[in-house]
Amino acid sequence: MADKVLTANRLSDGISVWLDAAGNWNESLQAAFVARHKEAVDALEATGKQAFADNKVVDVNVVDVEEVDGVLRPLRMRERIRADGPSIAYAAGYAGLTATAVPAA
Repeated sequence: MADKVLTANRLSDGISVWLDAAGNWNESLQAAFVARHKEAVDALEATGKQAFADNKVVDVNVVDVEEVDGVLRPLRMRERIRADGPSIAYAAGYAGLTATAVPAA
């Protein structure tokens, strides 16, 4: 069985989030709790259903990941894009979800 993490989109702003070991929704895949056996996956699924019912997140999914040199990497391209941003240069000056300073006039 592949390692798995729980991902969703935060209802308040639509940002991709992953469930961490403390039960919080975190914006970093690297902070995600990794389920390595069926019981842990079942617990992730139950937590996701409850968070959805509580209107905290939408589009809740358990996704396959691999750990390469200590770094989590989703197996599916869709999840890689959700975790890392666009797979191609998007636009000049675009820095993804990271905040950038506004150039002085």
